[in-house]
Amino acid sequence: MNLFDIIGPVMVGPSSSHTAGAVKIGRVSRRLLAEEIESAKIYFHGSFLATGQGHGTDKALVAGLLGLDVDDPNIPDSFAIAREKGMHYTISGIDLGEAHPNSVKMNLTGVSGRELEIVAASIGGGQIRICEMDGLTVNFSGDLPTLIVHNLDQPGHVTEVTSMLAHKSVNIATMQLYRSNRGGNAVMVIECDQEIPREAIAWLEHLEGIIKVTYLSLLEEEYV
Repeated sequence: MNLFDIIGPVMVGPSSSHTAGAVKIGRVSRRLLAEEIESAKIYFHGSFLATGQGHGTDKALVAGLLGLDVDDPNIPDSFAIAREKGMHYTISGIDLGEAHPNSVKMNLTGVSGRELEIVAASIGGGQIRICEMDGLTVNFSGDLPTLIVHNLDQPGHVTEVTSMLAHKSVNIATMQLYRSNRGGNAVMVIECDQEIPREAIAWLEHLEGIIKVTYLSLLEEEYV
């Protein structure tokens, strides 16, 4: 536990869960898409839906999608900034069942046409969890460089990915494996202690049986 776990993040308020957490969800989702966002369909669930407007959750999430940080004084003006930048968005409600009450689902489209579906939750103190990506379960915080590999559920893919990381001297902090069903689609979620070189990501994308590779880098976005 560190000091920020006790007192919370430096942020534009009023709420670490409804405001700072929403900004962080937006920022992490933007980094996962890895390009400017052209359009976003935003669906709030639970407490986010019931009280989010009063806490500025809607403006906070849009601010994060624009790349603003949790302490940026421009967060309350995010709707106007989005209009200036040509980022289109819609905001509505959804019932995500047993999901965390501070949850949101988003369908994002980037300027190149790249698409990403995210379900994420703000779990308190400005901390978040990415819960689903493109319909498959994941579970990561966005605090470490994270590699998400969608692949066919076949032997050898885990070895290919972990061997590549070892070759690039990238240490694995956590690793999770999920699959829809035996022989169906699977996903690896690997949080790392170091950044993964871009050429290694490109190499993974061209392997047979790999459906999609998504990488969360904590380096400053080159496309901003």
